[in-house]
Amino acid sequence: MLSGIGVPGIILLVILALLLFGPNKLPELGRAVGRTFREFKDGARDIIGEDDQAPRKSEPKPLAASETQQPAPVQSSAAQDKRLPE
Repeated sequence: MLSGIGVPGIILLVILALLLFGPNKLPELGRAVGRTFREFKDGARDIIGEDDQAPRKSEPKPLAASETQQPAPVQSSAAQDKRLPE
């Protein structure tokens, strides 16, 4: 991103920011931008974390050893033909 701007471009941006906002407002502006980026990253992590946890919540919990489970019936090939192609 900054590789195309170069040093003269960065110096020009700093001078322009000083003229627009003044030297007293720049630290406040920098803090606000930093907070915004931090909140964005935290929100993105939350969304990614929810996606990772969603399959875990939908899985059935394991049965205790005392609970017996009957084997699932085998589906015929006719039932498999009715599925939509992947």
